[in-house]
Amino acid sequence: MPRILLIDDDAQLGPPLAAYFQRFDLTLEQALRPSAGLARLAQGGFDAAILDVMLPEMDGFELCRTIRRSSDIPLIMLTARGEVMDRVVGLELGADDYVPKPFEPRELVARVQTVLRRRTATAPAAARLEFDGLTVDPATRSVMRLGQPLELTGTEFDLLHLLAREPGKVFSRDDILNHLRGHEAELFTRAVDIVVSRLRKKLEPLDAIKTLRNAGYSLALGRAQPAAEPKTP
Repeated sequence: MPRILLIDDDAQLGPPLAAYFQRFDLTLEQALRPSAGLARLAQGGFDAAILDVMLPEMDGFELCRTIRRSSDIPLIMLTARGEVMDRVVGLELGADDYVPKPFEPRELVARVQTVLRRRTATAPAAARLEFDGLTVDPATRSVMRLGQPLELTGTEFDLLHLLAREPGKVFSRDDILNHLRGHEAELFTRAVDIVVSRLRKKLEPLDAIKTLRNAGYSLALGRAQPAAEPKTP
């Protein structure tokens, strides 16, 4: 059963939410302070974390930044309703999704299920994709850039894998949102630009992602050529 860590200082929120999550075969545990949450995440065993923005000790953005220094665990931010900048900042720092407060428990469960499904999904043909200077391995969800391992968040990997499966094809922002978040999610097109920008920076010095104005994005790398067979004397 997947374990989810809620980091929120509202002690009244955790117990009823945990009972609700249990109905969907999800175990929800709560940490009331960021320091306690970080300690529990360091022990391992959690499949995703939910971070409130308004926290003691440090706010949710700093907490997200701290977690991302050592982990690619899926992160969902709880933001104030209508605060678009909260969503933008959270995504820029590496959050995988956001849910505005006040929220319906069913929506939060759906968002958690979506990030978990993306995390564990295996493509029917999980073949390794090799390009000039870049290798994407869906089976292990790993990426090599110029021969060196590249650390990506779950959302960044899913975006790269989407583009890499059909290099040269232009994916619109709505295409990408539907793939990354699910059809029921609120469309937030700037989120795509933010994730693309993060991914493009991590892929440097490769000029891997091409932007087509008013159209979308595509992978601009050529397929790696197989090594030539050595000639026999």
